[in-house]
Amino acid sequence: MSAGSISRDTMSHEITDFTTDVLERSNSIPVLVDFWAAWCGPCRTLGPVLERLAEKQAGRWVLAKVDTEKFPQIAAQYGVRGIPNVKLFIKGKVVNEFTGALPERAVEQWLAKAVPGPDQETLEEAARLFQAGEKESAAVLLRQVLASDPSNEQARALLAASIVMANPADARSLVRDIEEHSEHYGLVDAVRTVADLLETTPDRLPDDPVRPIYAKAIAALVAQDFDGAIEAFIDVIRQNRMYEEDGSRKAVVAIFRLLGDEHDTTRNHRRAFSSALYA
Repeated sequence: MSAGSISRDTMSHEITDFTTDVLERSNSIPVLVDFWAAWCGPCRTLGPVLERLAEKQAGRWVLAKVDTEKFPQIAAQYGVRGIPNVKLFIKGKVVNEFTGALPERAVEQWLAKAVPGPDQETLEEAARLFQAGEKESAAVLLRQVLASDPSNEQARALLAASIVMANPADARSLVRDIEEHSEHYGLVDAVRTVADLLETTPDRLPDDPVRPIYAKAIAALVAQDFDGAIEAFIDVIRQNRMYEEDGSRKAVVAIFRLLGDEHDTTRNHRRAFSSALYA
């Protein structure tokens, strides 16, 4: 598509040059592009909603509008088939979108998830450090994110996972209100599982021939001997999988999630774990 000039009409936020006003500008701030047309009733409903939110959330993102009747080439290039179509551009790329005249509250909820927060780069670096096993360094960055955005679920889940081995109670507290609908629930569930195990004493375990093995697994986990813990939990699975309400399977899944799929311990024990489950 040509990046030629686009005439500005009487509506605010109409772009004059797509490359400058959208692609280049999205390198410094997210740009929300509203593809619309004057004949489109839903567009006339959604337009004022986006205008209000752009003013309300100024500084987080900017609004740009493209009339698909005047500039069909732009709409065609970006796959606009129905309008209103809203696309979020970041660093020159479409990263999210929706079609139709959503209610204002629904648009706000969509924006809350779609538009990166001011600490997004710090959060991404923290996630990278966490996956690399550098939990202490990750925790430093995650505390910085939470200082400015205490409700950030990803930061809370990652911080809880970073500190659970040393501070299970604090880790559990960080994620106490994160529920199953959260996209970060898998990690949250792992934190809760490991926190419970770390606070379990042998005298609280039910009588069974596998009880000493399960206690050995917990002791290894407390000592951060993850290989030893997983091996013992797998031994329990082979002998009595439903001991402690399938506790060994839940424990191994939780450890794998905390360590990450690429960790040597996860890789070394994945096959044995699967074999024990389906033996």
